[in-house]
Amino acid sequence: MTTDFELDQRLKSDCYVLSDTGEFITLLMNNSLVPWFILVPKTDKTELYQLEVEMQHKCFDQINNLSKFISREYNHDKLNVAAIGNIVKQLHIHVVGRFESDPYWPGVVWGNDQKKEYTNGQFERLKKKYLLYNSA
Repeated sequence: MTTDFELDQRLKSDCYVLSDTGEFITLLMNNSLVPWFILVPKTDKTELYQLEVEMQHKCFDQINNLSKFISREYNHDKLNVAAIGNIVKQLHIHVVGRFESDPYWPGVVWGNDQKKEYTNGQFERLKKKYLLYNSA
């Protein structure tokens, strides 16, 4: 973990912050067409394999937790987990609930102009559910 960690500007501008802990930031992509979450380990490493083993375990625990939350809240057809980073080099992991009826199916969710932003009320309700889920 790096003490002078700063979230990439593109992630800041495209997402809402759901939680910010000592080791991870959990984001919600501001596109309500699919449940699209992003986990950002607070590190200067750019690849999962570069993380210390303990941090890798913590990262996968967080991915699993986020995956379970999405599975509980949405009746998705498929769950996509990916650490691509071709545009945003900062290590971040996409966890996305996919539906055969979503506008991007069967392609990828990123790089599309079609989106529907969350209202503040929608985001606040989802954040409340997420924080409650993680406090249980």
